[in-house]
Amino acid sequence: MSYLVIIIAAILANNIIFMQFLGICPFLGVSKKISTAVGMTGAVAFVMVLATIVTYLIQKSVLDPLGLGVLQTISFILVIASLVQLVEIVLKKVSPALYQALGVFLPLITTNCAILGVALLTIQYEYNLLEGVVFAFASAIGFGLAISLFAGLREHLDLVNIPKGMKGTPIALIVAGILAMAFMGFTGLV
Repeated sequence: MSYLVIIIAAILANNIIFMQFLGICPFLGVSKKISTAVGMTGAVAFVMVLATIVTYLIQKSVLDPLGLGVLQTISFILVIASLVQLVEIVLKKVSPALYQALGVFLPLITTNCAILGVALLTIQYEYNLLEGVVFAFASAIGFGLAISLFAGLREHLDLVNIPKGMKGTPIALIVAGILAMAFMGFTGLV
């Protein structure tokens, strides 16, 4: 499969948030400011790519040869949680500035279903390791695009006059729905 097709599909046509409906919790919770959305995107991209590599290797070298495919989900969850903890420890020692910059985003990634979803989709789509890494990185870019667009719109909504009953979560959900419909326009692209 062409890497360009994987990239375009993961970013636009099959966006992890709007088309796969994965990662909705950070999408709604961390999207009040563009700066926090960008920080979350960087952390998600790093962990998503690393988790995809490790889970792919575990799937192909342990689970498939031993016929333990039924343990895929639980083993992937354990791997992702362990990776996030390992990344947190290493960053704290190696780069305290980056650790401080990511702050609360690293522990939040442990419960981000988009990470698990991309790892599972990599196996389901039967990608090889390089295609899986490209897919994971492009999915992270798609996640970042969605959350950054939404954060920008939410910042703008704070500046306009909105009826009292629509402020906050109601208008945010309406905007999210409109964004999802806009991304549906990319469905036939690839």
